[in-house]
Amino acid sequence: MNLAKLLTPGAVRVLGQMTSKKRLFQELGEVAAQAYGLNAAQAFDGLQERESLGPTGVGNGIALPHARLEGLTQIVGLFVRLEKPLEYDSVDRQPIDLAFCLLAPKDSGVDHLKALALVSRTMRDASVCAKLRANSDPAKLYAILTEAKAIQAA
Repeated sequence: MNLAKLLTPGAVRVLGQMTSKKRLFQELGEVAAQAYGLNAAQAFDGLQERESLGPTGVGNGIALPHARLEGLTQIVGLFVRLEKPLEYDSVDRQPIDLAFCLLAPKDSGVDHLKALALVSRTMRDASVCAKLRANSDPAKLYAILTEAKAIQAA
C-alpha cells in the first residue's frame, strides 16, 4: 500500500484560518464530498464521533483524524495544510498545521490500521513535513506525499 492509492490530487488542500476543530472537520467533509463523492455530513459526523474517543493530534503540529463510515468501499485519504496553526488538543498541547485524514469502510479492520500506520510513518518524517510546510501549491503537496513513500520503499 502506498499513499498514491489512498490520496487523489483533488483531496489535497491548503486552508486559511480555521476557527475550531469542528470547522476543520466540516471542511474535511466538504473535501471528501468533492474529491470522492462522499456525504459531507456523514464524514463530519464520523470524524467528530472518533475524536470524542480521544484527540487525534499526534504532536509536532500534525493531526491524523480518521473515521470508519457506512457505505464506503475503499479507504480514502485527505490532506490539508493550514496557513495558520489551529489549537487541536494534541498530545504535546501544540497547535497543528498539517492534517492527514483517513476515511475507511466500517468493516475495513486491519486494512484501516495498515493505512493509518503508513500515514503515521510518512508524517513522522521530519523532512517530509518540512517540505509540506514550505509549499502552498496543492499539486506540490500531493507530489511530496506520494513520492515520500516511494522513496522510503526503494
